[in-house]
This record gives sequence, structure tokens and C-alpha cells, in this order.
Amino acid sequence: MTGRRPIRSTPPGGLRGRSRATRTGVLSAGALVACASLAVGCGVVPGATGGSGDDAPITVMTWAPQDTGATNKPGMPALAQAYARWVNSQGGLGGRQLNVLTCNDHNDSVAAAKCARRAVKENAVAVVGSYSQYADSFFPVLEGARIPYIGGYGLTNSEFTSPLSYPVNGGQPALLAGLGSALADSCGPVTLVRPDTIAGDQLPVLLDSGLSSGGHERAHDQRAAEDATSYDDQSGRALAREGTGPGGPGCVVPVLGDRTGTFMDSFRRASEDHPDVRTATVLGSVDQTTINASGGASGPYEGAYVTGWYPSVGDPAWDGLKKLIKDQAFGNNDVDAADAGVQTTWIAYTVLKEVVESLGDGEVSADTVRRALDGGLEVGTGGLTPDLRWTFADKLASVGFPRLVNADVTLQVVRDGRLVSARQGTVDTTRTLQNADVA
Repeated sequence: MTGRRPIRSTPPGGLRGRSRATRTGVLSAGALVACASLAVGCGVVPGATGGSGDDAPITVMTWAPQDTGATNKPGMPALAQAYARWVNSQGGLGGRQLNVLTCNDHNDSVAAAKCARRAVKENAVAVVGSYSQYADSFFPVLEGARIPYIGGYGLTNSEFTSPLSYPVNGGQPALLAGLGSALADSCGPVTLVRPDTIAGDQLPVLLDSGLSSGGHERAHDQRAAEDATSYDDQSGRALAREGTGPGGPGCVVPVLGDRTGTFMDSFRRASEDHPDVRTATVLGSVDQTTINASGGASGPYEGAYVTGWYPSVGDPAWDGLKKLIKDQAFGNNDVDAADAGVQTTWIAYTVLKEVVESLGDGEVSADTVRRALDGGLEVGTGGLTPDLRWTFADKLASVGFPRLVNADVTLQVVRDGRLVSARQGTVDTTRTLQNADVA
């Protein structure tokens, strides 16, 4: 956040919760083999099917948007492929090779459905560590084939309601609820600048749940094109609300994915006459590269609170991911250990690994993977999340999020141009989300 107010060394009083000590153990490796169909320019391992035999290859899919004018996540399928090369070079998982099918959903509902249909056709046992905002297009296809969706990015409410979904983080609900709580006692008027999309339509109520928990009025909901090349108009309109409400200086919260940096370029120019207006956002919409590009310590992010799902990238629990990238993805700039999408894919494949290992020498199929997950299997992630266990009777079922089993968020702050932890451990946003008006 910019302005003259001193930066707090501890988070605002509105964000409270339990802390989770981070374990330093390196995550165990998951397993898969990098291979896609000839239709996308990669060969198929001969005889590769879903996993009908005891030692048959196991097929999974990872999808994400690439080469589009909006948010892109090429690091997620690239990480899955690098992970595959590493594990299969060591003999696979329990002696079984894993196929990874990758698919580009193009930020398009039709393409997302095609990716899901391909997963069905290729007999995938799961879709793992993926990103798409078009849950209404792909979930019906996966549900029809009873293929589990493990470790989605958490963009849509469907990821926290579908019985075939097994999320590893709290998605946008937890990030925005936590951010709203952090801003409630330190901001005047709050403006949320978010994509004019179906997924974007779900964001205001989540930020408002956190603001309301701290006695703050709701944020002003300002829509914006997710593929714009300039946000001068949106910046001007957000700044026009400065001074229109009670409290201190206003706060602008851009949640535009990859286009957040574009917004900040426009916002920095427009905010020269509004030095007290501050900014805040969520990981996935900002990272250290974005902060550097916007001016570092002299830019509009200075002092901004940023909520994330996982420990900071400097935590030893990420050492396994970093080693994998060094060994198998060196030189691929898409695979960044600090990227929330890459981190989510890593954790999702950790879940898959534990599921497959729990099946021993038995059949690995969509049905057996799903039964293991539904049967009470508890998965550890080396301290990157709480131990994960999915049920339909969890704490957030009453507010429409029965699959949201990890509501923890981390709070970070931009200090001297660097994104650093604002507090130790994590904050549980369960209680805030329980009060959210998500109907």
C-alpha cells in the first residue's frame, strides 16, 4: 500500500487465527510420465491405458490455459511433465509408469469441456493440479465418468461443492476472506477490481465476508475486462471513490490474475495525486516479479497486504520442489517455485502419490482412487498444508463449501519492495467463511 501511514509489523486486528508450524521435511515425490497424445505433439507410451492391470501405466491429466490474452498458467503442466521425467527415471511409482496428458483450456468453456472429454477418452484415473475457470463445462464431463479432480486451483465455487473435487487449498474463498479481514480496520472505502467473468462474479461476496467480520462496509464491486491492455478508466473510477466514505485512506484491491500488473501500470500513473490510497491483493494476482515491475519499494504495492495459501517460497518445505525444478526443468522459465499454480500442482501430485501408494499392488483406476479419497485417507504434505482429508460433513458444508477442507491462508506484506511474511504461521478463515453470504 502506498501512502504516509507507517507499515505495521504485525497484521491488523481483524485477521486472527491459529498458527501452524511449518515442518521442514522435504515432500515425497509423486509420480507420472510426461506424455501427451499425438494430437498435441507428443507421443504416447505404447500400451498406455488408465491402469487396469497391476503394473499397467497410470494415466492422469493436467490442464491450464496457455498462450491466451488473459491469465495463463503454463508452469502447471510444465511442472507435471518435469515431475514425470524425474519419477519415471527412478522406476516409476511402485513399479508402474505414469502418463501425463496435458491440455490447454484456452480460457474458454468449449476448450475446457474438450480437455475433460479427452481425459475420459484416454481413461485418465484423475485430473491433477489443474487450472480452469470453466467448472460448469468440465465438471459435468468428469462427474459423468466419475473421474476425480485433485488439486484444482480453487477459482470456482464448484471446486468446493462437487463430490468429485478434492481441493488442496481454500481457493479464492479463503484468500479473499482473509484479505478482507486484514483490511477491515485499516482502510477507508475499499474497491475490488475484478474480472467481468462468471468466476469473477463470485469474488465480491468473499472479500465482503472478511470486511464484514471486522465491522467494515462492503467493497465497491468494479468489473473490468480480463484481457484489457490498459486500465486507465478503471483506475480513475477506483480513485474517484477516495474520501467518499468513513475511515482512513481508501484501498484498491485488484484481483485480475496476470492482468493485475497491467492494472498497476495504469494505477501508478493515475494515483500520483492520491498518495494515501493503498493497494492489496492475493497471490496469483501478484508475485515478486509483478512488484519489481511496478517500481519495487517506490511502487504502489509498498505496504500492501497479500494473502496466499502456502508458506513463503523460502521455507525449507519447498526444497523438494526446487530440486525437481533444478534437475528436470532447468531453463524453463514457466516453472517457477514461487508461482502459486506450480506450488498447487506439486501438492496435488503429492496427494496422488499417497493415494496410489495406499492401494498397494491393487488396481489403480478412477474408481479406486476416488474410493481411497472418500474412504478417509489422510494425506500429509510436508507442512505445506494441514493434513488433508475430504468429507462431505466438514465445517463449511453449511455455507455451501462441503469440499473446502483447508481454509488456512498466509499473510504477507510488501516491505522495502520485497514480499515477506507479515506473521508467523497461518490463519484459519473457517469462521469468516461460515458467515459469508454465498447463497
